[in-house]
Amino acid sequence: MTIFDNICSSNQNRAPLIEALNVLRRRNDAAFYAPGHKRGQGISELMLSLLGKKVFKSDLPELPELGNLFVPDEAIKEAQDLAAEAFGAKRTWFLVNGSSCGIAAGILAVCNPGDKIIVPRNIHHSVITGLILSGAIPVFLYPQCYSTWDLPLNITPKSLKATLKRHGNIKAVLIIHPTYHGICGNIKEIVKVTHSYNIPLLVDEAHGAHFQFHSALPSSALSEGADLSIQSTHKVLGAITQASMLHLQGNLINENKINQALQLMQSSSPSNLLLASLDGARQQIMIDGQKLLNKTIKLSELARSEINNINGFSTLELINKKPEFYDLDITRLTIDISSLGVSGWKIDKVLRTKFNVTAELPMLSSLTFIISIGNNKKDIISLVKALIGLKEMTLSSCSELSIPYLSYESKVFSCFNMSPRDAFFASKKIVPIEKSAGLISGEVLCPYPPGIPIIMPGEIITGEAIKYLVKIKQQGGIIAGCDNQDLKTIKVIN
Repeated sequence: MTIFDNICSSNQNRAPLIEALNVLRRRNDAAFYAPGHKRGQGISELMLSLLGKKVFKSDLPELPELGNLFVPDEAIKEAQDLAAEAFGAKRTWFLVNGSSCGIAAGILAVCNPGDKIIVPRNIHHSVITGLILSGAIPVFLYPQCYSTWDLPLNITPKSLKATLKRHGNIKAVLIIHPTYHGICGNIKEIVKVTHSYNIPLLVDEAHGAHFQFHSALPSSALSEGADLSIQSTHKVLGAITQASMLHLQGNLINENKINQALQLMQSSSPSNLLLASLDGARQQIMIDGQKLLNKTIKLSELARSEINNINGFSTLELINKKPEFYDLDITRLTIDISSLGVSGWKIDKVLRTKFNVTAELPMLSSLTFIISIGNNKKDIISLVKALIGLKEMTLSSCSELSIPYLSYESKVFSCFNMSPRDAFFASKKIVPIEKSAGLISGEVLCPYPPGIPIIMPGEIITGEAIKYLVKIKQQGGIIAGCDNQDLKTIKVIN
């Protein structure tokens, strides 16, 4: 059952922020307010050549008719109320600093310094921001790894229950649903286990904003009873990059604390272009969602069928439901490219420069593509032709990949010696990375994308983690978060 079966959406045709901006941009106004370009009159010629003048007439501040993001009234309040209704929340907040600020705000709202929060080890690096700001102590769950694909799966209800039983005074649980590759766990049972301890479940649902709107997709976090969900509306729906939403339901999380936390994390001068794009994305998916997602799913099915018929390539599929791999977002296309003998980063570069096809997420032996409401059949044909073209090329560095296998249950990850917050503020020194094993990390080392940290502040560095990061760098991957991009040195606690 989808949102369309449950809701009377007479007002969902409206887009209050867009309507207000349409009126205001036509107003003949002597503008003595920010921004400095004054409705496009002072914008540079370079920007005009890129975007034209029309967009800047709508780049307006918090005028009375638009409302205030931190004290919602007028158009912004109506837009957020409509979004809450559409996504099944008690209350929805628009985010202009991406899902990252929503995740950090969620942690700040439920954890005080020293409080413990359960998180999977394959968290996004924005969780570290929340841990540093709040002073919370992470209790890690190590999800199983899909060894055939070397991809992290999800935490299980069983492992969560055992961890909650073993640790006292847990304040909240945070999970990922879905993973970057579209893999979902048994969130319904995870909700039951979490709520049996009368604590809230926070969900990093950055890649699942579309789940609510089609029955062929996995269940949304809120529909299964989660307390808080953060969604990157821009990733899979029609919002502008950076525009996201935070949804809340139930009574386990204080709304005022969310408000206070978001005021710490968000700009006091939010872009109404970003906010309006969230309003438009909500209106679009409510009115045309079934048609748009039907098309998207058909495109995904076509891509999978064509690619699986190319010798040497295969796509990630859900074969048997397991607690750690309970569902799969069919619109997220992950392709095994290990038969080419070249890293995903190098293949991604070839696809982009030779075939004008660009992946969302290159990894060591796979490429992941987001198929969304904006794609068409021509895109799928281009992708299939590009993969066929790869098979016919003589690729440089075509030797067998020598990549250490990364299991999220392995010794790559170590225990925390101090909290991320204490490590962030501690005195540090720089040491050669080959001599850092056994020392406490003072910084994040995070292959990006997908943005899952291999080493976190406060963690004891392992030799396995160093080898893994160095190999990723050698194969063309990008390591974010650290001062030394060449991985020659690392900051450790002094």
